[in-house]
Amino acid sequence: QVQLVESGGGLVQAGGSLRLSCAASGRTRTIYVMGWFRQAPGKEREFVSSINWTGADIYYADSVKGRFTISRDNAKNTVYLQMNSLKSEDTAVYYCAATVHGDPTRFGSWGQGTQVTVSS
Repeated sequence: QVQLVESGGGLVQAGGSLRLSCAASGRTRTIYVMGWFRQAPGKEREFVSSINWTGADIYYADSVKGRFTISRDNAKNTVYLQMNSLKSEDTAVYYCAATVHGDPTRFGSWGQGTQVTVSS
């Protein structure tokens, strides 16, 4: 099993920046893709970004392209989400998730989430 712990959330003014971190533990050698999702109040959880083991495959939701950057440090078993030019609509709980090599398309491991609040 893989355990994920997010950090770095907080309150920021519109136009500001935050960097989220997600530290993985447990069977980290099985991790294939790590991703970020978010859920705003009253809305369904949505995909934000993902990165595969090599870093060669990176995807972003259209709503964050050009503003967010995902990266990973495999030596530290950590994935980051650098969020710039934040908007009020980015306010949400951000979740880290992971897939494993044996089931590469299913995000089966999830963190507890970290709150990001952007004030306008």
